[in-house]
Amino acid sequence: MVYTPLKHLGYKACVTNFSDIYAMNGTPKQIVISLSVSSKYSLEALEELYAGIRIACEKYGVDIVGGDTTSSKSGMFLSITVIGEGEKDKIVKRSGAKPNDLICVTGDLGAAYAGLLVLQREKATFLGNPNAQPDLDNYDYVIQRQLRPEAGRKTIDFLKEKNILPTAMIDISDGLASEVLHICKESHRGCELYLEKLPIDYQTARTLEEFNILPETGALNGGEDYELLFTIDQKDYEKVKDAEGISIIGYIADESLGCKIVTPQNTTMDLKAQGFDHYKN
Repeated sequence: MVYTPLKHLGYKACVTNFSDIYAMNGTPKQIVISLSVSSKYSLEALEELYAGIRIACEKYGVDIVGGDTTSSKSGMFLSITVIGEGEKDKIVKRSGAKPNDLICVTGDLGAAYAGLLVLQREKATFLGNPNAQPDLDNYDYVIQRQLRPEAGRKTIDFLKEKNILPTAMIDISDGLASEVLHICKESHRGCELYLEKLPIDYQTARTLEEFNILPETGALNGGEDYELLFTIDQKDYEKVKDAEGISIIGYIADESLGCKIVTPQNTTMDLKAQGFDHYKN
C-alpha cells in the first residue's frame, strides 16, 4: 500500500516550505530542488513527483530556478529550499507578541493528524492481509488534509487588505500547543487558550473519536495542519471577529502567568506540547 502518492509528495513538499514564508508575512518566489533517488524509482515515478511540484508552483506563483539530482543507494531524499521576499518593516517574527494581544488561528485543527491515523490503520491492515481493500470511505477530508495541505496565502492577502500587521506569527507544523509555546517563549510572554474556541471540523472530531482520542487533544497536539497561528493587537479585533476562516482562541498574558488552557468549566491547566519533537530521541 502506497502511503503517499508521489504527486502528492511533490505538492506537499513545496507547500510546507511555502508555509514558512507566509508565516513571516512574506511571499514565496522561487524554489531550488535537491533530489537523490535509488534505481528502484522509474522515470514515470519521478515524472509524477515533479508533476506535483509543478502544480504547487503554478498554484502559488513560484518559479523553479534550479536544483541537483543524484543517485542514492536506497530510497528517496527530497529537499526543497524556498526563497521568499517581504517588506522589511512588515516581516513578522515569533518574538513580537504583547500582553493582551489576541491569539488567532486559521482554518481548523487536527485534521491532518486524523488523516494520518486512518492511513496508518489501513497500512497495518494491508500488511496483515495484502488482499484487503482500503476502507477510506467517509475520510476524504482528513486524508486530503494529510496528503495535500495548503499554505496560508489567502490569510496573508486578507491581513494586507485589512491593514493588519500581526505582532507574532508561526505556521502549525508540529501542533497548536507546540507553536503557541514557541511564540510565548520567543516573546517572553504567557497566554490563555480557551479549549471551547478551538476550531475542529466535525469529520475530524468523528475520526479522532473512532481512535478514542478527544478532538481537543488532536487539535492541540496533531501536526501538519499548516494553518497560521498569529497574534494581533486588540485594536484590530473588529477587523477579524467575523472573518471567515479565522478563529480567536485566546490572548497573550504576562510571562508570570505561564501558558494555560481554560476549560469550558472555567478551570485552568498548564499548556504542554505533546506533538512531534524533531530533536527527541
